[in-house]
Amino acid sequence: MVKPVLPEVVAAAAAVGAALTDDQLAALDRYRALLLDWNRRVNLTAVRDPAAFERLHLVDAVGLLRVVSQAELAGARLVDVGSGAGLPGVPLAILAPGLRVTLIEATGKKVAFLRAAVAALGLREVEVLHGRAEELAHRVELRERFHLATARAVAELATLVELCLPFLRLGGRLLAAKKIGIAAEIAAAGRALALAGGELAGTTPLDLPGLADRQVVVVRKVRPTPPAYPRRPGLPARQPL
Repeated sequence: MVKPVLPEVVAAAAAVGAALTDDQLAALDRYRALLLDWNRRVNLTAVRDPAAFERLHLVDAVGLLRVVSQAELAGARLVDVGSGAGLPGVPLAILAPGLRVTLIEATGKKVAFLRAAVAALGLREVEVLHGRAEELAHRVELRERFHLATARAVAELATLVELCLPFLRLGGRLLAAKKIGIAAEIAAAGRALALAGGELAGTTPLDLPGLADRQVVVVRKVRPTPPAYPRRPGLPARQPL
């Protein structure tokens, strides 16, 4: 029997009830190779071992399918805030054909990689925007236009709420990748949720091998976000609501 290209991704997909094609696995593997190659010249990730990359970055993205199905993603619009090297936005675009993804990143060298990777992988439904969420969220063509927002290793939840909810339409959801055991952080986001128009919809452990300490915090957009938010660049992180 031929060993799968990404055995941990295959196992994770089976665990969350997702179906992956050989082409999708090949694209995920190609993305990993591109990122690790660029990482020799540009610091994109601290994870340099291919097997660790599969578990910590690709399986982590597959884990989001515990809270949003491939069918639900197909045709939806998703904004990945502080995308960095494209995580989890690029893997999700591969996992869910038809998903329209906008990657937002403020660092030029990471934007260069994202654009090169999107082109190399032929991801026609993915766009890369160079800028800060605090500014882009006030653009009319982006504000309250998305069904889903993702953020990974960007900031504490109160800050993420202010940065991400302005992009979401009513009923949209923020999927925030977090570690287990952050009750205090979640509680501290209560004021930000009230001001930005969100409510905590729940937390879901990834419950996948090697990621037992990870969960997804889900925030639902229940009211329009006031025009004042997000505040000017840097303020949401320095002075959370």
